[in-house]
Amino acid sequence: MRTPIPIMPINGQESVWDYPRPPRLEHVGQRIEITFAGTRIVEAPECFRVLETSHPPVYYISPAFVASGVLQSAAGSSICEWKGRADYFDVIANGKVAAKAAWRYVAPTGSFAPIAGHVAFYAGPMDRCTVGGEIVTPQPGNFYGGWITPGIVGPFKGEPGSLGW
Repeated sequence: MRTPIPIMPINGQESVWDYPRPPRLEHVGQRIEITFAGTRIVEAPECFRVLETSHPPVYYISPAFVASGVLQSAAGSSICEWKGRADYFDVIANGKVAAKAAWRYVAPTGSFAPIAGHVAFYAGPMDRCTVGGEIVTPQPGNFYGGWITPGIVGPFKGEPGSLGW
């Protein structure tokens, strides 16, 4: 297993290696937009993000800012040791379906209570996701849902060789 060598952030950047473990929840006062199948499905003036060592932030959006009818409950759930049980959604627009491309915690644990019912989206299946106008790159790998913006440096969990981090 290779040991990660953190990239040193420059002025205005954050390193995921400075994020805490256990993770921390933060309010984000930046506009979040998500487009899927040519339709803007999220326009949010604010949200929350979860910061965890080696992971780019995961953004949780109030369902009030998610377009009506684009989320359909999907079978299955998962457990996060920090946040609790997650339920999944298929994202649907213009006849296109992204299976299990969004999730939420209905009753998250302790310090994550503010994100109860908020929805997170995998960036990869979406046409475009932005944070404060900056285009998001999906976190590497098929499991993780972090969003990488130009202000975030890694290396990131999910890259080849990162399984043991």
